[in-house]
Amino acid sequence: MSNGDILLFSGNSNPHLALRISENLGIPLGRALVGQFSDGETRVELHDNVRGKDVYLLQSTSAPTNHHIMEVLIMIDACKRASAANITLVAPYFGYARQERKSAPRTPITAKLVAGLLENAGICRLLTLELHNSAIQGFFNVPVDHLFANPIFAEHFANKIESLVVVSPDAGGVERSRALAKLFGCGLAIIDKRRPRPNESSISHIIGEVAGKNCLIVDDIVDTGGSLVNAAVALREAGSLSVSGAITHAVLSGEAISRIANASALHELIVTDSVPLAPQAEACGKIKQVSIARLMSEAIKRIHHHDSISSLFNT
Repeated sequence: MSNGDILLFSGNSNPHLALRISENLGIPLGRALVGQFSDGETRVELHDNVRGKDVYLLQSTSAPTNHHIMEVLIMIDACKRASAANITLVAPYFGYARQERKSAPRTPITAKLVAGLLENAGICRLLTLELHNSAIQGFFNVPVDHLFANPIFAEHFANKIESLVVVSPDAGGVERSRALAKLFGCGLAIIDKRRPRPNESSISHIIGEVAGKNCLIVDDIVDTGGSLVNAAVALREAGSLSVSGAITHAVLSGEAISRIANASALHELIVTDSVPLAPQAEACGKIKQVSIARLMSEAIKRIHHHDSISSLFNT
């Protein structure tokens, strides 16, 4: 891929993924200083000429979320003021996506707020992966290309699990789980989960046949790991042979890593590199990472050449 009229810049949220994407595209990362002043304010200087170029900013809004959002907002502003022709934000993990509706009185819709900030800063397009809710695309007035991780998980698990059933950890994830079950040609089960407050959940019952099956829990985010571990325990108690997880965004906050490592009911957890793993997660034998670099690179290539990327949406 020629880099005559395209530039890739990376923030500090996921430099390893950014490097993999640039290598897949055969385009070096643009030269930029993305750091901080002594008082903690974000400092950005672009060292490559972006005038008239298609610029792709690679930045997940992962922890520290607020810092990385501010970082990319300033990078967008720098590109716009330097006369970039188009600015596409490549955000494999879109933070604040879990606050996409008013779930209680006097609460914000933070996903809409962040979408407005990015759009007002100057992005022309968003390329993202596995939004918590697909309806978030409607918060933007610019094109949103929403990719899915199911093909990556399907490739990883192909011919590795027999007597498989895909499990949705809640009613909201049924569409995602059904799509992967269709790829595998296997059954689907659903866990009836109640969430009395954020990061807490309780399981009522399991819908579907899991006894004598190898269960694969599919979800978009693993945060504290409580829901995943509770689901694994419930599935094992219901007679499943084994329980594994395939979860796109490994947020893994709080005691998540130790909780997963000590969960005897959970065989393994496969995650993508949309969010970089902490050293403790890398050292955990149950957590394994697969890369989305090839998928994101192909999407960037097709966007740049004005080719259809609808085949990449297939789940």
